[in-house]
Amino acid sequence: MLTLQQIKENPELIVERLAVKGFDGKEVIERVIELDNRRRSLQLNNDNKAAELNKLAANIGALMKQGKKDEAMEAKAAVAAGKEAQKAIADELAETETAIRDLLLTVPNIPCEMVPAGTSAADNVVEVTGGPMPDLGPDALPHWDLAKKYNLIDFDLGVKITGAGFPVYIGKGARLQRALIQFFLDRAGEAGYLEIQPPYVVNEASGYGTGQLPDKEGQMYFVNEDKLYLIPTAEVPVTNIYRDVIIPEGELPKKNCAYSACFRREAGSYGKDVRGLNRLHQFDKVEIVRIERPEDSYAALEEMKAHVQGLLESLGLPWHILRLCGGDMSFTSAITFDFEVYSAAQQRWLEVSSVSNFETYQANRLKCRYRGADKKTHLCHTLNGSALALPRIMAALLENNQTPEGIVVPECLRRYTGFDIIN
Repeated sequence: MLTLQQIKENPELIVERLAVKGFDGKEVIERVIELDNRRRSLQLNNDNKAAELNKLAANIGALMKQGKKDEAMEAKAAVAAGKEAQKAIADELAETETAIRDLLLTVPNIPCEMVPAGTSAADNVVEVTGGPMPDLGPDALPHWDLAKKYNLIDFDLGVKITGAGFPVYIGKGARLQRALIQFFLDRAGEAGYLEIQPPYVVNEASGYGTGQLPDKEGQMYFVNEDKLYLIPTAEVPVTNIYRDVIIPEGELPKKNCAYSACFRREAGSYGKDVRGLNRLHQFDKVEIVRIERPEDSYAALEEMKAHVQGLLESLGLPWHILRLCGGDMSFTSAITFDFEVYSAAQQRWLEVSSVSNFETYQANRLKCRYRGADKKTHLCHTLNGSALALPRIMAALLENNQTPEGIVVPECLRRYTGFDIIN
């Protein structure tokens, strides 16, 4: 959530940057400033009234000792009336503070200056491309046919057990899935990320902390009886480790990684783009999360991008990095880079990772702070990225590595799978 200080320092710039995301923020920003002015006035009145009452109350004992009982009783009555007046001020102050917070929750993060203007994915900028582009010929099979041919994934069985979007991995398919998870975790550990095994359900406070609520409640699975949400990504529980925490500056950065299943309703998704592993309701992912000092966060972002790029290079997949335009960014991010791999049989690019810097937006919601050398507390910057999401990686690996003899397993995975070809 944006801070009041950000908004008050330069409201015109905030409105201008919000427009890059396609958000018309003029009225809401003006209303926030108006309410904050009212809040400050109420706070001053409340403080003055409290000081006045304390002075009156302190004088009652002295009047009683002096035998001025009538004056003491009048003072008591004035204190009682004053407390009622102060309560009315305090109630209005609390209502105003709630109104400000409710408004701020509706305002997305402002994109940083590097974010290009644009309204959709068509306006994203391709930054760099790498990896070998396979030439499979016209007889190449898409991954859903390969999965059936080699008995790796059963999509129909998933429908039977649960519903569409919940595949069942079988035999070498399950082992390849597990190999990818372990490979991603091992590489994250080598890069200095501390592994976390988080819960798969979170409470409402955690959803608000990282910005899934109130923006994405329609995309999240909700357990009504317990008021808990199934996680859409490990980002949510891992980042919330630092909710209401003040971190000593010397302990930064915090670098965590986590494997989890992820659950997304994907409401409104349909058509050929959701076939096979392209879009699921449950999928596996390894996430990397960093908590940084503001001055270090963009260097950390570059490190995270290099980490994800290294994974794709090890897997031998064709990839490119997109710098997302304002209209294609998430509600909470200040800048996002998407990694896509090329699916040779489908002849299309598939997103496999988003790496984002949220600057202070999540930290302000989370009250995630560090104590600096000046002994004061400051908001941290939070970052996260997929390293990597498995379904489309699996799809590209199956399609791009198909040969007449079978599907060749990338060398970096063979010590985990125990086999070098699927046939």
